[in-house]
Amino acid sequence: MTSTFASGLARFNASEESAALAELHEACASTAWARHLLAARPYATTEDLYAASDAAMAELTADDLAEAMAGHPPIGRPKPGDPTSSREQAAMAGASEELKAEMLELNLAYQDKFGHVFLICATGRTGEQMRDAALERIGNSPEQEREIVRTELGKINRIRLSRLVEQDA
Repeated sequence: MTSTFASGLARFNASEESAALAELHEACASTAWARHLLAARPYATTEDLYAASDAAMAELTADDLAEAMAGHPPIGRPKPGDPTSSREQAAMAGASEELKAEMLELNLAYQDKFGHVFLICATGRTGEQMRDAALERIGNSPEQEREIVRTELGKINRIRLSRLVEQDA
């Protein structure tokens, strides 16, 4: 664990509960997930924090997952003024208008079928890869999709927790 992670993790461990809860809600909109992570503080290592996140994700109910997904904008339409969603969806920002239009159609069809946004860990993926995943996943059953969403949220949460513990102040 680097000193940057160590000092950021120490800062997080020592944060007032309300401040830590606010930081965790920035990472994931699920209250149950955030409370699980708060209850397990202090963390000795970042791996312990990630393991707690994974365990909390595994325990989320369908309602908890819905709450978590509500914090994510559709792919290709990051929240205005939100640097996190803009950074994570950077590949769509430079995509062709045709790909953006196709992604919008897929987002709408997906939302009609499943009742929530198409959620994917966009970090490191191209616009085409996200489109292809949406095309593939729209054929899933709601049960299959719920577990894929749980996995994707877990990946997103790890990335966001990593950024949280990189912060020194």
